[in-house]
Amino acid sequence: MKIRSTLTALALVSGALLAPGFGVLSSATEARAATKISHATATSMFRSSGITWSSSGGCSNRNNPTCTSFDQLNLMSAQGAQTLKSASGCALNITGGTETGHASGTYSHWNGYKLDFAKGTCVGNYIKNTFSYIGARPGDGAPQWRSGSGNVYADEGNHWDVTYYNCGGC
Repeated sequence: MKIRSTLTALALVSGALLAPGFGVLSSATEARAATKISHATATSMFRSSGITWSSSGGCSNRNNPTCTSFDQLNLMSAQGAQTLKSASGCALNITGGTETGHASGTYSHWNGYKLDFAKGTCVGNYIKNTFSYIGARPGDGAPQWRSGSGNVYADEGNHWDVTYYNCGGC
């Protein structure tokens, strides 16, 4: 905790921003200047990596909570999913993207930082055996693991809720 406090103090003095789970960013604008991509771009990236996606409503409208949309997804989030697929070798199915209906906040689905993945033995074992357990998430108690690059994987029971602060080493 003392190290985190020291980093925060140094970040404030230097004008840098300390992102949760990520570390010191070079400037406040770096954290806010995420490159946004379209649904079509994201689906093309996912398709090229063998990542599937599904929607309970069979749609991709960002304003419909039963759809799975990738409109306004951060490029680093899409790349992070590709990194997870490549590194794990597991089947990945995205069940939640940037559509409305998720919790709000800076690092939210709506703001392009999160993707939900269907549960599976392969991906679950990969996350739990490769990343560091960091405890229960405040608020809902979901168990969480942090990758070496700082991305956070929360087990929400019926799916993985992943927060991408970066592309995971792409």
